[in-house]
Amino acid sequence: MLAASVIAAASAAGDFPRLETVVLLLVTGLVFWVAHVYARLAGERAVGQPVDWSEVRRVGRGEWSIVEAAVLPAGAVAGSPVLELSLTATGWFALAVAVAQQVTWAYLGAVHARVSRAQARVEAMVNLLLGLAIVAAKAALGH
Repeated sequence: MLAASVIAAASAAGDFPRLETVVLLLVTGLVFWVAHVYARLAGERAVGQPVDWSEVRRVGRGEWSIVEAAVLPAGAVAGSPVLELSLTATGWFALAVAVAQQVTWAYLGAVHARVSRAQARVEAMVNLLLGLAIVAAKAALGH
């Protein structure tokens, strides 16, 4: 949802250049990854205990999907000239990619966690609704 929000905001700003959108997506993913790693480390640390580098690496790997989630939408923006998409169409295309990716990963993550198929579908639908809320916000802004 982070990538979808970045795309919606950047494309709502008008003719936001593709390169800047790609950089913004990747940097935002990295910054949020660092913030999540820090929050987990601070939250899980026992009082008075230092954090060692093996723990930092373990948590960093566990949260890396935040960065990965920005890569496919960034690729959609970067590749949009090949599809001869305008900047407006690029924003919608990248937003669709981000939402579809989020729904797919929510479903696959639920299946991997061995929940029922019905529960996996519910998780996918919740993510779809969240994504559609971002789509609606972008549409309401007129872009």
